[in-house]
Amino acid sequence: MTRVALAFSGGLDTTVCVPLLEEEYGYDDVIGVTVDVGQPASEFEEAEETAEALGLDHYVVDAKEEFAQLCLDSVRANATYQGYPLGTALARPVIANAILEVAEEQGCTGIAHGCTGKGNDQLRFEAVWRDSDLEVIAPVRELGLTREWEQEYADEKGLPVEGGSGGDWSVDTNLWSRSVEGDELEDPSYVPPKEIYEWTNDPSAETQEIEIAFEKGYPIAVDGVEYDPVDLIEHLNGVAGAYGVGRTDSMEDRMLGLKVRENYEHPAATTLLNAHEALEGLVLTQEEREFKQLIDQRWSKKGYEGLIDAPLVDALEGFVDETQQRVTGTVTIRFEGGQARAVARDSEYAAYSAEHASFDTETVGKIEQEDATGVAKYHGFQRRLANSVTENEDEDTEVELATDGSGENEDE
Repeated sequence: MTRVALAFSGGLDTTVCVPLLEEEYGYDDVIGVTVDVGQPASEFEEAEETAEALGLDHYVVDAKEEFAQLCLDSVRANATYQGYPLGTALARPVIANAILEVAEEQGCTGIAHGCTGKGNDQLRFEAVWRDSDLEVIAPVRELGLTREWEQEYADEKGLPVEGGSGGDWSVDTNLWSRSVEGDELEDPSYVPPKEIYEWTNDPSAETQEIEIAFEKGYPIAVDGVEYDPVDLIEHLNGVAGAYGVGRTDSMEDRMLGLKVRENYEHPAATTLLNAHEALEGLVLTQEEREFKQLIDQRWSKKGYEGLIDAPLVDALEGFVDETQQRVTGTVTIRFEGGQARAVARDSEYAAYSAEHASFDTETVGKIEQEDATGVAKYHGFQRRLANSVTENEDEDTEVELATDGSGENEDE
C-alpha cells in the first residue's frame, strides 16, 4: 500500500488535496500532519473536525518550543526582511521537518503540501523534503488549481469546507507573527480596515515601560520575572500588542520575483529586536557593529529563504555567537504611539565611559581635549588635497581659454 503525508491545515487547499492525491497521483492512503508553532486553538479544532469528516488519519506535532528557540536565535542576528521580523519564513522549516519525521515513521513514500506556485512556502517546504527519498508532491501547483476551481470541486465532492480561508483574507499565525493577505489587501492603494488586526490595538496616548533582561544575546526576563521562550513571546505579544506595537504594511519582494502586499502583526518580535539592538549598541565596538550588520543581513536572507540550516548560516552564527558573549544586561522599553523604544540600557560589559564622553570633564587619565587637535588636522586631509588639485586644474583651464585666439586684444 502506498501512503503519502500531507501538510494539513483543514482549509480549502489542503482539504481538496486529500482526494486529489488519491485520484490524480494514485496513492492508496493519505495521512494529515498538523504542526503546532503557536496557532490559535481554533485552527487545530478546524483541522481535527475536517480530518474526521474526511476519514483522514491525523497527526498533530507540538513544535512550539523548537520554533520559539529559533525565534530567539533570530533576535541575536537582528533578523528582519525588508523591515519586518521573520515569522512565517522561520516557521516553515520547523513544520517541514516535523512532517518529514512523521512521514518516515509512518512508512510513507510521498510527502505533499497545498502551496501555490506563486508563493515562498513551496520552496521552504521542499528545501527540507528534497533531502529525503520521498516523492515530493504539490497538487495545487502541479495541477494549476485556482481557488474558484477548488471551491467547485469541494462542492461537487461534498468536502467539509465552507470557504477555504474562513474569511475574506488569508491569515497565517504562529508565535512570532501573524500575516494577513489576499482579497482587497492585494491592492496597494487599499487602506486596511481595523478588522484585519487581532494582536494589536490602535496606538493611543497611553504609555508603559518594561525592563527586558538579556543573557548572551537571549532575552530571559521581563520586569525581573524569568520566562521560558514560549511564555516570554506570548507575554510580550499581549503586553506590546495592547499599545499597538508591531504592525507592518509592506510591499514584499518574494523569492520568485513577484512583488506582493503583505500585512503583519509582530508585537513581541518588534519589542525584542529593538531592545536587543539597543543593548548591542552599548556593548559592541564600532567595528563589531558595522560588520555584524553584514552578518545579520545574510542570516536574515537565508532565514527568509527557509535555508536556516545552510553551511553559510553555521559560519555566520560563529560570528554572532562570539559577539553575543557580551550582550548581557537590561534594556528599558517604552511603549508609546505604537512604538517600542529603548529609553535606557545597562550592562557590565558596556564599551562606554561616561567620564570620558562627558562635556563636563577636561582631563581623564592621559586623554585631554587638546589631544584631538592633531586628529582634526589630519581628518579630511586627502579630501582637501584632492579638491585643491581639481581647483588648480579648473584655474589653468580658465587661463588657457582667456589667452587663446578668441581672447586676443584687437587693439594690438
